[in-house]
This record gives sequence, structure tokens and C-alpha cells, in this order.
Amino acid sequence: MLVILGYLIVCGAVFGGFAMAGGHLAALFQPLELLMIGGAAAGAFLVGNNGKAIKATLGALPKLFKGSRFTKDLYMELMSLLFDVLSKVRKEGLMSIEGDIEKPEESPLFSKYPAVLQDHHIVEFMTDYLRLMVSGNMDAFQIENLMDNEIETHHHEGAVPAHCIAKLGDGLPAFGIVAAVMGVVHTMESVGIPPSELGMLIAHALVGTFLGILLAYGFVGPLASLLEQKLEEEAKMYQCVKVTLLASLNGYAPALAVEFGRKVLYSTERPTFMELEEHIKKAKAK
Repeated sequence: MLVILGYLIVCGAVFGGFAMAGGHLAALFQPLELLMIGGAAAGAFLVGNNGKAIKATLGALPKLFKGSRFTKDLYMELMSLLFDVLSKVRKEGLMSIEGDIEKPEESPLFSKYPAVLQDHHIVEFMTDYLRLMVSGNMDAFQIENLMDNEIETHHHEGAVPAHCIAKLGDGLPAFGIVAAVMGVVHTMESVGIPPSELGMLIAHALVGTFLGILLAYGFVGPLASLLEQKLEEEAKMYQCVKVTLLASLNGYAPALAVEFGRKVLYSTERPTFMELEEHIKKAKAK
């Protein structure tokens, strides 16, 4: 919603200001200029990226028009789930959660938290390291190093769409210049026409430069920045799980281990200690 609102503000400010200055909006409607800029940008996008990057970028675009799913409620569900799992481990031993982590979708423990269960990536991350803890063959330092490497890999993969869109935005002004040059070439080969018609051709050529810059900095460039912000938000889920599980491995009680995880969250979504405690109590009551 904010993306669409932002686009409306960009268009209203640019085209509205042009109209208020006495300009004719019809002069800016140049579909052939858009064809040259858009077509060249699409072709360069295909040339500059492999199939995985193209698929990842196209898959990331719908997320840009949705609000953030990483809310305080989601984080409280995640930490309540971690608390329940670690409490079961503390009371019944590591082997007691073997069935839960092998088939989390069928586990009564995980089923209490559907919002977390829907995110199969974070569930897989959590269950994989709980499985390593159950095996008992790795210490906390080894698991922490493995977690860091996996989170780094996830971050690099998630950064691919943002990088691709940023590169695309960087190239749009140049493609606008290409379209403008083509318009100038057309103008120069038409020098015999009346001055009024010549002026129209020059105006059409200049629209190419205008459209390239507007598309780059008003439409495409901000999408790359938004994707980076969403990636950083997503990484907090993994960091929360990592810190909580490592605290448990180091001997801290479930309540303290979850507190470690709470502390790594952004302040805008981080629940207070009392809010989290109350949420855990309600979850246990269910």
C-alpha cells in the first residue's frame, strides 16, 4: 500500500508541477520512448542475470506491495514456541522432542503456533539445529559457527533480488539517454521540416531522458531499498532463534534463553518482558 501511495505522490508532484507550470501533459505521453527504455532495460536484465536470479527477483516483487509480516505478535509466537520446546527439553530430556522436530506440522507443540508454522524456512532452521542438539555430537561453538554461515548464505540469497533491481535502476537513466539520442538522430534527419514540427521532435527526444531518470529514481530504485529493508527484517527471525538456542546450549533456563532472543529484536517490534511473559502464560493455559 505504501509503495502505491509513494508512486502516486511521485506522479502527482512531477506531472502536477509540470501542468501547473503551463506544460501540456500530452507531450509527455511517448509510448515509443517507453518502448525503447523499457525494452532495453528488460533485455539487459535478462543478459545480466542467470535463471536463478531472474526467478528470485520476479518472486520477490509481490512482497513489495504487502505490509511487513514481522510484527510483535509473530515474534511473541516464535519466542513462546521456543520457550515451550526448551521447557520440554529441560523437563523430559532432548530425546523427548525428537518426534516434534521430525514432523513439526504434526506436532502438538508446533501446531499451537500456526503463524510460525506457516514459515517453513524458519521452522526448518529451528528444527535442523534442535536435531543437532539432540544428536549431542556438537558443542555450542560449532553450532554457532554453522548458524552464522547459514544465516550469511540466506542473507546473500535474499540480497540477489535487491541487487538485480538496483542494477536495473542504475541503467535506466542511460537507456533514457539512448532513447533521447535516437530522438535527436530522427530530428537531425528532419531538418527540412517547419520549425514548429522540429520543436516537437526535439521535445519528444528530451522526454526520453526525463522518463529514464524518473523511472530510475522515482520507481525502480526505491524498490531495491525496500527489498533490503525487508531482508534485514527477515534476518531478525533467524537471529532470535540462534541466540535463544545458543543460550540454552550454554545452560541458561528457558525463560532466560528466550530473554536473550528478545533482546536482539528491533525496538519497534520487541515486546516488553511483561508482554512476553503474559503471552507465554496464555499459551501454556491453552
